[in-house]
Amino acid sequence: MRAFLFAVIWLFASSSMASIEVHTFQTPQQEALYNEMIAELRCLVCQNQNLADSNSALAQDLRGKTYELVMAGSSRDAIIDFMVTRYGDFVLYKPPVKQSTLLLWLGPLLFFLVGLGVLFAFLRGKTRQTSEPLSDADHQRAAQLLAKDKP
Repeated sequence: MRAFLFAVIWLFASSSMASIEVHTFQTPQQEALYNEMIAELRCLVCQNQNLADSNSALAQDLRGKTYELVMAGSSRDAIIDFMVTRYGDFVLYKPPVKQSTLLLWLGPLLFFLVGLGVLFAFLRGKTRQTSEPLSDADHQRAAQLLAKDKP
């Protein structure tokens, strides 16, 4: 029991030792640029989180580098260029349209069009199926069955 309590206390203590980043800015514009950049850039480790939301070590390093660039007076485009040059287009949530990312941009449209084509072909095939006309024997059998059901 004591070992369990020790483990629980150790887990809570280790999580409380997590570092909290505090940055001071000279102007509100710098702070706004920093917040915009860390919200716009993707964490390369987490992939579905931006730098602001990620707690990975790489995200912390990238936030630190973003802070350095902002404090050095770099513009938004300069920060993006630095990150893309170093980490590739994957660091952006909205990569630019170019030959290497063309499939990424056109892929959903292609899947939609192929799906639409398959749906139309399926529906068209169903409407083209014609049933054979009923023979006289079939009409008589149907009339008998309907006559049975009448009270």
